[in-house]
Amino acid sequence: MNEKNDDFKITVKSNTKDLFAFTKLVPKRKKRIHKAPAEPLTSDPINDLARKLHPIRQYLVIDEIKDETKTTKTYKLVSDPDFNTEDLAFFRAGQYLSLKVDVNGVRITRPYSISSSPKDALNGFYEITIRKEQHGFLTEHAWENWKVGTKITSSGPEGLFYYDNLRDCKQIVGLAGGSGITPFRSIAKDIIDENSDAKLVVLYGSSDEEDIIFYEEFNELEKEYPDKFKAVFVLSCEEVTLEGCEQGFLTSEIIKKYADANNSSFFICGPQIMYNFVEKELEKLNIPPKRIRREAYGEIKDIVKYPGFPQEVAEKTFNIKVSIGEITKEIPGIATESVLVAMERANLAPPSKCRSGECGFCRSLLISGDVYVSPACDGRREADKKFNYFHPCSSYPISDIEIQVPRSLD
Repeated sequence: MNEKNDDFKITVKSNTKDLFAFTKLVPKRKKRIHKAPAEPLTSDPINDLARKLHPIRQYLVIDEIKDETKTTKTYKLVSDPDFNTEDLAFFRAGQYLSLKVDVNGVRITRPYSISSSPKDALNGFYEITIRKEQHGFLTEHAWENWKVGTKITSSGPEGLFYYDNLRDCKQIVGLAGGSGITPFRSIAKDIIDENSDAKLVVLYGSSDEEDIIFYEEFNELEKEYPDKFKAVFVLSCEEVTLEGCEQGFLTSEIIKKYADANNSSFFICGPQIMYNFVEKELEKLNIPPKRIRREAYGEIKDIVKYPGFPQEVAEKTFNIKVSIGEITKEIPGIATESVLVAMERANLAPPSKCRSGECGFCRSLLISGDVYVSPACDGRREADKKFNYFHPCSSYPISDIEIQVPRSLD
């Protein structure tokens, strides 16, 4: 067999300038280090900015209280001059604050959506709008005790319930129920303040004409900015006297009447029962999951109705051995209440923010025993599931358990 030497011409196409610049990177870095002064840096502008945007704590004081309806109040919060909170952290419209409150000697946390606009934070205040719940642990305390001048500690802004123009359609449809309307006020005001090319259509379900939050304000916003905002009030009461309101529920027919379902992103916020209803209605419209955003709605109140919950333990109380910081304590845990609530009842002040299994701030280690994790609020990573980490806010004891909880850093 004859061998033949062939010459091949190979052309490599690349960005030669970038490769050449890379070879100079290390020498340039060494020269900058050599020229740098020997004195240590006295300022850290990058971390200073990070601390302002993402503070561990904010110290606030109530500056004003407004009665919105017979069951709802809006609290205007400003920086507390007695502490070191100077500027309020900026936020994205739709986010929440996790309030840290002592109620009758028990330290608890509760998340509340910011109902004011991000621009208002730059002007020195937040607003949160709270509806009083019957037997609500914090809301009853707030109604009786919160006055102008009351000091409140909160987290920085948290949450993922916000509009993103790279991800979401320019047409936003808000599906709200009850006090779930509060983040949509923030989103609407932000769209107007920033002159965004997005438009928000809010379909707001309510059961009582006299208890519609922001009714007059929303009507005024719609009149002044019809190309940016529209509010549709959907009342489930037997008699509707308010002009222009729909009667019934947030059905697929109502959604189609006021929104282009094929070219909209849907944001849902309200009570748990509303989520269950609305999601079935969106299925009828074949809305893909990528165009649906859900706000975390807090702890599930009827966990026994969820598939897989062992009914035989529904009325039982178990022993929970908790190691948190340097404390080890055994406490009772009711099967139908989350592990987080059990720890709060024992005044252990566990870490918590979203109370919905989403943020992972309460992430803890399950050393032994079994918990039922809500399928609607299971925000664990796959590695967490493998190595027995769980979120106490969305997990329920179904046997005696032993857990290790990180001491709150907030």
